[in-house]
Amino acid sequence: MVKIISEIGINHNGDIELCKQMIMLSKVAGADYVKIQKRNPDLCVPEHQKNKPKSTPWGNMTYLEYKHKLEFDEKQIKELIEYSENIQIKFFASVWDLDSVKLMSKYTKIAKIPSALINDLELCKATREAFDTLIISTGMSTQKEIDDCIQICHPDVIMHTNSTYPCPSSELNLNYIYYLKENYGQNAEIGYSGHEFGLVTTYAAVAMGSTWVERHITLDRHHWGSDQSSSIEPDGLIKLVKGIRSIEQATQYPSGERLLFKGELLKRDSLRKN
Repeated sequence: MVKIISEIGINHNGDIELCKQMIMLSKVAGADYVKIQKRNPDLCVPEHQKNKPKSTPWGNMTYLEYKHKLEFDEKQIKELIEYSENIQIKFFASVWDLDSVKLMSKYTKIAKIPSALINDLELCKATREAFDTLIISTGMSTQKEIDDCIQICHPDVIMHTNSTYPCPSSELNLNYIYYLKENYGQNAEIGYSGHEFGLVTTYAAVAMGSTWVERHITLDRHHWGSDQSSSIEPDGLIKLVKGIRSIEQATQYPSGERLLFKGELLKRDSLRKN
């Protein structure tokens, strides 16, 4: 069964109630997991960016202040995990630094290393040691960077990703899924994290063998934030889950000689002379 991750990311804009709404949406739609991003901005924001002015819906502030605005503290993380447990959906995070690894490993057994950081081999190693299930995404990376990451952390799931937000279909290169399956499929599951408009190419990734799927979600693509435009809205998430489950049903039988099903046998009896 394909595992479906609703990626809230930073689309909650630091609003815990908005985040809960998206968690509930993910549950109602039938997703298996819901995920945010966890950072310590003091560590993640480059020094030359920290004091740059940033215009936001909450007023003018430095870029570092803005990044802190988007983060949930430990108390809020615990609240979100408890909320998710109460409605029976699994909650976890992409971890962007060692502080976030330490924090999230206190509460979850699964984590993801985002595409931006799979070249941080210290983070890769620490995340592998801290979590039972580790997911990586391959966006913006060379093949050598991907190979080095896999050698260090032996991920349980490797996701094909293009990190353009949103990504044009002509650059999705879905056939890379076959490369990952051929070269790493013996030791890891192969997944797909999409940032494209629409759902058709994500469905194609499932038909090509992806057993994990991740898409960014939002309540409204017009909300403020860098990831909103490449996210899917509530009706899109519902359609995504329904479509993936239909693909699973349509591909449940192994390759072999043609099968005749009950509906066809009835039609055969009514149309064929012998």
